[in-house]
Amino acid sequence: MGTKPTTLGIAVLALLLERPMHPYEMYQLLLDRREDFLIKVRPGSLYHTVDRLTELELVKIVGTERDGGRPERTTYCITPEGTERLSAGVREMLRTPVNEYPQFPVALAEAHNLPREEVIELLSDRVALIETDISGITHALEGPRARGVPEAFWLEGDYVVELRKTEVRLLRRLIKRLENNELPWPYDDPAACAASPTAAASTSTNGKEVDQ
Repeated sequence: MGTKPTTLGIAVLALLLERPMHPYEMYQLLLDRREDFLIKVRPGSLYHTVDRLTELELVKIVGTERDGGRPERTTYCITPEGTERLSAGVREMLRTPVNEYPQFPVALAEAHNLPREEVIELLSDRVALIETDISGITHALEGPRARGVPEAFWLEGDYVVELRKTEVRLLRRLIKRLENNELPWPYDDPAACAASPTAAASTSTNGKEVDQ
């Protein structure tokens, strides 16, 4: 994580800004609030993140407790430096777009290596899964709305839902074009490869023909 907190680190700092708590409580809160739609939340990675934040003096131990025969639990709180780093991290993420290198655009870029019908089936499966996600997030947002939680505390939910809906609309259009044979498909139609990136590689550079 270096000296710059990860997204999970930012989430941990934000939780500790609310109140001191132990890692297991942090984990449960992240799941209860459906933060796992935004960041990968695993017990091991969470404990590692807390340890790293402690090394960076962004959080500190304020106590330990043991409940019966259960393992000892260590409670942490955020430090002044942690509060500053949290604010700085949020400012940077709000302001600066970052290429997070998602895998789906890579799959789209190479989808032409598969048969048209298979791509249609795979994309249709993806749409169904995304729609399930949308339903799950929408249902999760009903809780804070019903409890009167200010919207500022769950803005990310609406943002994620709108992103998912946009992807569904784009994919449905792509699926329709594939189904209607409106999009030439190299795997099924070798003639469509005439304008492929490989064929286009034998083009001119500085006005001269080059043989790749």
